[in-house]
Amino acid sequence: MRFVKKSADLSPIRDTVFAIVSLAVKDKKENGDLVTDATIGSLFDEDGMFVAFDSVFEHYNKIDRKVKGAYASSFRGDPVYCDNVYQWVTQGADLDLKHCVIATPGGSGAVSAGFMSFLEPGESILIPDIGWESYELMARQNNLRAVTYEMFDDDHFNLHSVQKNIQTIMKEQDHIVLVLNDPCHNPSGYSMSYEEWGLLIAYLREVSKTHAVILINDIAYIDYSYNLNRSREYMNCFNAFTDNMMAVIAFSCSKALTSYGLRCGAAVIVSPNESAVTETGTAFEKIARSIWSNIPNAAMANFSWVVTDNREAYLSEKQNYIDLLHERSEIFLNEAAECGLPLYPYREGFFITVRIEDNELVTRVHDALMKQHIYTVTVNKGIRIAVCSLSKRKTAGLAARITEVMHQVQQEGE
Repeated sequence: MRFVKKSADLSPIRDTVFAIVSLAVKDKKENGDLVTDATIGSLFDEDGMFVAFDSVFEHYNKIDRKVKGAYASSFRGDPVYCDNVYQWVTQGADLDLKHCVIATPGGSGAVSAGFMSFLEPGESILIPDIGWESYELMARQNNLRAVTYEMFDDDHFNLHSVQKNIQTIMKEQDHIVLVLNDPCHNPSGYSMSYEEWGLLIAYLREVSKTHAVILINDIAYIDYSYNLNRSREYMNCFNAFTDNMMAVIAFSCSKALTSYGLRCGAAVIVSPNESAVTETGTAFEKIARSIWSNIPNAAMANFSWVVTDNREAYLSEKQNYIDLLHERSEIFLNEAAECGLPLYPYREGFFITVRIEDNELVTRVHDALMKQHIYTVTVNKGIRIAVCSLSKRKTAGLAARITEVMHQVQQEGE
């Protein structure tokens, strides 16, 4: 007899990361430095050690255990934390919009709350064809249909594909929900230009004449932009929203503070429509109460301390790793260009993705790489390289090795 409800999705989770990480760890125990592990989506230093910022955790370790053990003051999150998140997320932008902030378990909690709140079962949500696999899982869990737009047209954002898919969805429902992971897209490392954002928002304004438009903007990696001073400028495009438009900006302390396990983040809800912001905040608060209740109190307190009392030390320490990311990515990009390895357009961030549009070939190349002790992550239409966790020494020569394996696999298939 089946005990879970008939509509429950019991298909196995397609684990493209942690299962491969385990294989890489096992191989490293057996073969040591022979192994190249480009799987882990967390910051590692040049000695292969996990990075947890001193500017974050020295203070966290000193927080009184009564603060660590206590409930947060609200299901919405600590008010001081929520205010600091808004100021942090929108710094450098001049938003003239109503807003509210709901604390969530990581950025994933904010994204998930958006999937739960805006559409009825059976309706469609628009997600990128190359992106974080959990978007599709969230859609299935909420009985939504995940429709994919093509992320790229050659080396730029494919606005035409977004438009084409929205026009189809508009015929079927009165809400349009679009997911964008930008800037520092996972897994390609692409960041849209200000002009691309402007064109997108201009189109969504037209859509909003007849349909409610909700943009879920996943900014998990924004704090590793190579130009931090301009990383939020695109949000000024949100000032062009009509009353029928809203953005849910999904912020992640996990990435920003190298505190992945503390599960702290926030949904920043913005719109010119005050009642819509209030309603959405209420819906998100009820999701919080019914699922996670509240966010770790000390994690919120520590974020507030870091971005106010210890801001300069934190920014300085983080900048060292942004510079290191830049150095690693330049090594890979330059060598890929030299050996003709096809890549999706990379601008900044944790990941670079090899462009392989045949998913059957993706699987074969991935398997062949592992036989050469090279561990990567498969994504739709590509193979992800985590430069965030790959030392410069291990990055050097990797593009040529991948190219050689790809050529061998392609020849074997002919």
